[in-house]
Amino acid sequence: MSADGPVLDALTDMTAASVDHNSLTPRDYMLARLAAMIAVDAPPVSYFASASAMEESGITAEEIQGVMIAVAPVVGTSRVMSAAGHILRALGIAIGVAEAEMADESGLP
Repeated sequence: MSADGPVLDALTDMTAASVDHNSLTPRDYMLARLAAMIAVDAPPVSYFASASAMEESGITAEEIQGVMIAVAPVVGTSRVMSAAGHILRALGIAIGVAEAEMADESGLP
C-alpha cells in the first residue's frame, strides 16, 4: 500500500479480489457492476473509473441502456434518471481528461 493513496490502493485491491474470485466473463462482470452502480446511485467518478473496462469488455451504449431498463422496475425511475445524469457527467470528465492529455502532448496550455 502506498502512503500517497491508501484509499485508492484499498479499492484497487478489493476490485482485483472480486475479479479473481468470480466465474463471470469480463463483459458480464462489468454489466453486473453497472447494475450495482445504478442501484446504489454511484457518483459520476464511479462510472468514469469503470469506463475503460466497460469499453474493453465491448459493452455498447445500447447495452448500457438495456441494463438501465432492466433495473428500473427494481430501483425506480428516479435512480435510473440519476444514473443517466451521472453517466453523462462521467463522459464530460472523460472528455476533459482527453483534452488535457492532448494539450500536454502538444505542449499547448
